[in-house]
Amino acid sequence: MADQKGLDLIAAAAERILAENVQLVVLGTGEPRYHALMKDLSARYPKQVVAHLTFDNALAHRIEAGADLLLMPSRFEPCGLNQMYSLKYGTIPVVRATGGLADTIVDANPATLASQDANGYCFEEYSAEALERTVRRALAAYHDTSVWNQLIRTAMKQDWSWNRSAREYVELYEKAARKHAAVVCS
Repeated sequence: MADQKGLDLIAAAAERILAENVQLVVLGTGEPRYHALMKDLSARYPKQVVAHLTFDNALAHRIEAGADLLLMPSRFEPCGLNQMYSLKYGTIPVVRATGGLADTIVDANPATLASQDANGYCFEEYSAEALERTVRRALAAYHDTSVWNQLIRTAMKQDWSWNRSAREYVELYEKAARKHAAVVCS
């Protein structure tokens, strides 16, 4: 738990997000101030907040698979694996559009829902207010069964495997080779 992962945003927005009648499950270790925050939240909201301040990869996957939303409001994220795990499990990511998160999550809006490309919720501005607005959008979709089910289906169809990456690399290589051959032959 560190600022890089957007815990400062979650800390600033936690009370208002919890007011939306949600439950928050936290698993992880990190900076002592975030341990204290999570302990405090779980003590004050025992029916809404559970904090396991430890590392447990198997439990992390079970939590992620059983959740409805994943909050990942990272300040920066070179790649990000958790959003890809969430997609596979049908857990809808709420992310800040940065790095690998911006590369993998398509914000749910009228156009991307219509094209069936939406697989999560994104926000640009690094602020607690932007996180809150995005969580509220996700919660509104959660209460619309047809939209929510579409998001889950789209999320679970995502392919971020090495096979997909290798196919894209081969296609790019073949395209470059064709361009090179056309230049050499002319």
